[in-house]
Amino acid sequence: MSAPISQPLDLTAPPVVHKIARRSLIVGVVFGIAAIALAFTRPDEFYRGYLLGYMCWLGVALGSMAVLMIRHLTGGGWGMVIRRILGAAMRTLPLLAILFIPVILGMHHLYVWARPLDEVADKHLREHLEQITKTYLTTNGFIIRAIVYFAIWNLLSFLLSIWSKQTDRAGAPDNTQRFKAVAGPGLILYGFTITFAVIDWVMSIDPSWISTIFGLVILIGEVLSAMCFAVVVERILYNYRPMSEMLKPDFVHDHGKWMLTFIMLWAYFSFSQWLIIWAGNLPTEITFYLKRFNGNWGYIGLFLAIFHFAVPFAILLSRPFKRNIRKLVWLAIWLMLMRYVDLFWTIEPNFSRVLTISVADVIVPIAIGGFWLAYFFRNLGSLPLLPAYDPSAGEVIEPHHRGVPESA
Repeated sequence: MSAPISQPLDLTAPPVVHKIARRSLIVGVVFGIAAIALAFTRPDEFYRGYLLGYMCWLGVALGSMAVLMIRHLTGGGWGMVIRRILGAAMRTLPLLAILFIPVILGMHHLYVWARPLDEVADKHLREHLEQITKTYLTTNGFIIRAIVYFAIWNLLSFLLSIWSKQTDRAGAPDNTQRFKAVAGPGLILYGFTITFAVIDWVMSIDPSWISTIFGLVILIGEVLSAMCFAVVVERILYNYRPMSEMLKPDFVHDHGKWMLTFIMLWAYFSFSQWLIIWAGNLPTEITFYLKRFNGNWGYIGLFLAIFHFAVPFAILLSRPFKRNIRKLVWLAIWLMLMRYVDLFWTIEPNFSRVLTISVADVIVPIAIGGFWLAYFFRNLGSLPLLPAYDPSAGEVIEPHHRGVPESA
């Protein structure tokens, strides 16, 4: 049990959190109106942009939950200082469950298997669809599986959140073992569910190809997005108490090392997928890269190789850089942009042979992001920025703030 706090540090989120929430909501409303207009005038472009934006922000929420579970299993002040940031992002999952409804409504715009088979011109693809639409890719199956995914994710979020809230008051129970009991199986469940979810929501846009490693590529991208987002938020809060007193260079250094780790894993899985598919040269797999190496799409792939991996990797080798939150935040913002580009390169070539960027690819993700950020900052402001009575809180709060001797 943590020691009682006799001279507590005020752990309340600063007023800037509520100000950003209001401004984010305004952005969401303004761009949301523009997005609705696109939904009626350019529905095909709207739903493509919607899926792109949705996967971006879903990745931050799910990645935050995964990083939070990793922290519960491993411990460490690096995770405690951003625990409430990760938790606030994770608790946006109910909103994301509601925001999935437009994907269901736009199924026939996004997925060829959701359309009548007589509309499919390619004979071989039509024969392939006749088989899979009888077994796996059915409209009802798509919806039911989505309900199962969100039920599992929200259950994990609920358990992790309810036990975390208990540690905000004196006499709180030690929930460390509870967190570990959920986090271990939870990470396994997250891996399985996100793999099947991206098969349903992204891979099935082109049902003529398969990849057994695609889920891992998306999964690592999500945890990278989450860590970068946490760095951005902690930098905003670093101008105010209590984050200015809690965030130590060692913690920032650890966050930078996690970013480096996830970048290397993303590059490894992405290259492994390319190598296996290209070496196999099978018609059911190679079409994915043929589309993305032609029509100027190859330039996006080269851009990602350089600016999503090579340059950030080289920068993050610097120890002083990783320990400086004012510098690290700019790379975090850049990597979040690269996550958008990576998803754009994954989704959009299914609909266009040549490199094309529509207005919906920009407006709709911003609209979703505005509402998501408003909800996130609302969540962040609803709880203290640190669970003060958690047994691990001492890793972040200085001894004189906890009312115990320095030598304790």
